[in-house]
Amino acid sequence: MGLESGMDLVDIGVNLTNRAFRDDLDEVCARAEAVGVTRMVITGTSVEESAAAAELAQRAPGALYATAGVHPHHASDHAAALAASGDAGGDGSSDAAASRDGDPVCDALRELAGRPEVVAIGECGLDYNRNFSPPAAQRRCFEAQVALAASLSMPLFVHEREASDDLLAILTRWRDRVPGAVVHCFTGDEAALDAYLALDLHIGITGWICDERRGTHLHPIIKKIPLDRLMIETDAPYLMPRTIRPRPKHRRNEPAHLPYVLATVAEHLGLPEAEVAAATTQTAERFFGLR
Repeated sequence: MGLESGMDLVDIGVNLTNRAFRDDLDEVCARAEAVGVTRMVITGTSVEESAAAAELAQRAPGALYATAGVHPHHASDHAAALAASGDAGGDGSSDAAASRDGDPVCDALRELAGRPEVVAIGECGLDYNRNFSPPAAQRRCFEAQVALAASLSMPLFVHEREASDDLLAILTRWRDRVPGAVVHCFTGDEAALDAYLALDLHIGITGWICDERRGTHLHPIIKKIPLDRLMIETDAPYLMPRTIRPRPKHRRNEPAHLPYVLATVAEHLGLPEAEVAAATTQTAERFFGLR
């Protein structure tokens, strides 16, 4: 599968610092460019990974960008850093709790966010599906990053699994102070989508929509997403599109597979791929301020 001549795509969420790309990263990027994926946003999931993402993005200005944040799976690390700094904190339920001074994690993220290649705060959010960190710690970690994004006037790159009510409660308190937020890798139901759109959030769609086992619920509801709030992503090396033919023998996804996400999205929008490609790219450019 390829794109028509002159088209270009933005992969808004790719984990290029993952060890799965350690041995052939240059080839991965070349394959992406060959199919029209001209720009990629590398996801930061911890202070360390965010720094690595920024360093990698710095190698290709204008083609690679990065986010800086702490994934909800690592929220316990944030809580531990607060405790070590002498701030036990609360449960993230108030502006004061979210914007306190003396937060070493948010201080580090703030410094990273000052780099020109860093275009959003995240990946941050809530994940009650696995609960690798306690929900209270997740909420406090998330709201601290929302407060940081508000203070920096930067958009949010948001993760949510089985936590839409609590996520919405936090975002609603801050929505008028944050310039934008994208719910990346949206996998929720119609009610969650309606609530996110009502809050004027953007939506990121991955290869989940290509999965006939668990992603078909997205097919009828994707038309609700306005094109100026829709973006596409691979979340590579995860979520290989199951529409690839012939199916690869390996399970590693990569940004060169983004056209398969585009094709399925366009099919269920009932629109030409070229139109969806142009719209999602323009939306990503505006949302992240890409060059």
